[in-house]
Amino acid sequence: MNRLVKTALLAGAAWTALSGVALAQNAQPASEGQEATSLGEVVVTARRRAEALQDVPVAVTAITAETLENKGSADITELARSTPSLTLNSARGSNSTLISFIRGVGQQDPLWGFDPGVGLYIDDVYVARPQAAVLDIFDVERIEVLRGPQGTLYGRNTIGGAIKYVTRRIGDEPSISLQGAYGSYDQFDAIANVSGPVSDTVGISFGVARYLRDGFGTNLNTGTEHYNKDVTAARASVEWTPTDSLFFRVAADWVQDSSNARHGHREFAPILASEYDTRAGAGDPNDVQTRGISLTGEYVVNDMLTLKSITAYRDGETRGNIDFDNLPTPILDIPAQYDDDQFSQEFQALLNGDNWSAVAGVFYMDATASGAFDTVIGLANLTTLTSGSVDTKSWSAFGDLTYDFTDQLSVSVGGRFTSDEKTGTVFRQQYLGIRSPFFGNAAAVPLGAPRTNYTRTREFEEFTPRVSVSYEITPDLTTYASWGRGFKSGGFDMRGDAVLYPNTVDGYDPETVETIEIGLKGTLFDRFSFATAIFDSSYEDQQITTQYPAGATVASVVDNVGSSSIRGWEFEGSLRATENLVINGMVSYIDAQFDEFLAYIPTGPLNATCPTLVGCFVDVSNARDFQNTPEWTGSVSATYTHWFEDGSELALTPSVAYRGAYQQFETASPLLDQDAYWMYDASAVWTSASDRWTVGFHGKNLSDERYRTGGYSFPGALTGDSLIAFYGAPRTFTARVGYKF
Repeated sequence: MNRLVKTALLAGAAWTALSGVALAQNAQPASEGQEATSLGEVVVTARRRAEALQDVPVAVTAITAETLENKGSADITELARSTPSLTLNSARGSNSTLISFIRGVGQQDPLWGFDPGVGLYIDDVYVARPQAAVLDIFDVERIEVLRGPQGTLYGRNTIGGAIKYVTRRIGDEPSISLQGAYGSYDQFDAIANVSGPVSDTVGISFGVARYLRDGFGTNLNTGTEHYNKDVTAARASVEWTPTDSLFFRVAADWVQDSSNARHGHREFAPILASEYDTRAGAGDPNDVQTRGISLTGEYVVNDMLTLKSITAYRDGETRGNIDFDNLPTPILDIPAQYDDDQFSQEFQALLNGDNWSAVAGVFYMDATASGAFDTVIGLANLTTLTSGSVDTKSWSAFGDLTYDFTDQLSVSVGGRFTSDEKTGTVFRQQYLGIRSPFFGNAAAVPLGAPRTNYTRTREFEEFTPRVSVSYEITPDLTTYASWGRGFKSGGFDMRGDAVLYPNTVDGYDPETVETIEIGLKGTLFDRFSFATAIFDSSYEDQQITTQYPAGATVASVVDNVGSSSIRGWEFEGSLRATENLVINGMVSYIDAQFDEFLAYIPTGPLNATCPTLVGCFVDVSNARDFQNTPEWTGSVSATYTHWFEDGSELALTPSVAYRGAYQQFETASPLLDQDAYWMYDASAVWTSASDRWTVGFHGKNLSDERYRTGGYSFPGALTGDSLIAFYGAPRTFTARVGYKF
């Protein structure tokens, strides 16, 4: 029987059972002595307006600051342990570059000019580049993870979904909070926040965080730490409320990551004993900086209309190295630098009527991403310099209307029109020598004409609609069905080699996803809140990056390889078993299959499959699988809270997470691909009666599981049979102390 049919039958049985229980609950009034054990109402802004989580016809997970603190979550990558269908990792070779996938859709390639498939937002500001996007968790109110295409309200590059990092607003009372932590590998964290009003209309907030940790391993060639952490982050905001109907907020953030470069671990002989050690000789310095500033204004015109403006500017730069061979000699070394900046402006109109609500707006972004890197093939004394930039000008107009036909039935209709103009410049030149003049070798000699040298402009336009129907079965139970479309913009391959693949100068087209989703969410007996959904996605014109050794260099092809089908089921719930005990859990299933995968064969044999010697495309869908997409994921955690006689409390939170087997790339690589594994964590947090003191103890990866989060594979004599993997953190323990004034 088809897997989707089986899933639908199981989900249907769950719908029937849960609906029946809810109706029975609705028919039985609570007794006078019933304890107040409600889990409370969660408010989110998934549809750009404040709504109860139960009323939003979107698969969305909301994680509060309290939950993150109780678990001792260090950064947003830990969300993948408790959120359905989510993959979040630090990029290969980096401490703070984010790789994200939702429901099998994302992008592992953080190269400049290549757009991610999951949108990241700090408050309402879109973060276009993944560098320094592994956000450490401080000064946060909640994090929302929206699953499925969000092309109507969030636009381009949210075909997999969106992650919203929502910071705290300034309160009515002044507050100062300090937090310090010490843990394994000489971890030392220090966080300070100051917030409060300075007048009747003005409030200020400032927070700074310092994160230090020794390496999990060592570069045995240079003696420096490997997988260490050296990050400083700061945020500041000023809020002005001159009248009851006007609000302005200026917010700024800054991140400096000086952690050493991550070179990975060689998985092919000679192999080092520790997965965190290396013998790389490419260089350990690594520097990432990002900055951002935004101005948000809100004007409540009347009870029906609110106007909102969001103006933002962000920029950043990255300087680093990756040693692909993991050996002291420069067999396959990649020094690199990235630079980016973006300006965005969004205007929104929020409208409310007696039985309807709507949001409409326009968005504009002007962004530039540029960079350069050397591909050093030391055994051939050759270096290939690749450099270039992509300028993007994007504008869109969007709207979404929700109409309540009855107290129980509502319909939402929305759409967004997006127009992108991209100008790509790509330069690729081979040199005789170790490193190019761009990276310090003035004696390097150009070897022939540039292999790639062009500037092209392309325009991409797309309309992304969304329709949903919600029905309130009872006041505590809502079901919905939706259909939505999302797209990721086209572009240019910054690594493209026009000698090996002449069509690279034409760039690649956008990719699209259409998703049908049926969901059920609500609360039963004031003790059990849950959300479940089944989805079926059609993924067209997928942009896939393929890199492979080609003579004395490494070549790249980015193309629209074909189409695929993604189906799945998600469930998450929270049960207050007793007044003291809350159990949380999630499970997700994804069946992702390529229907067509047109792989480029650079110099195919002269036969019926590829009747040319200059290259062709061959459908290899039967030999490809989705990357970073385990079939099953799941987790369970329990928080037991004990209240002492003095009013203080102790919260104990053990948790376990399961992640099924997955590939690092579309092509299987047995030495790199990750088998299924379990992760065990535990936390204990004591809070004083005054809520001023908190003391926490957190253990992560208690079974010391060694699991791969990324890798590279470049077989061949000239590349040193490069096969390297990057690993998640080992077992760690951390003690934290916090105080609020």
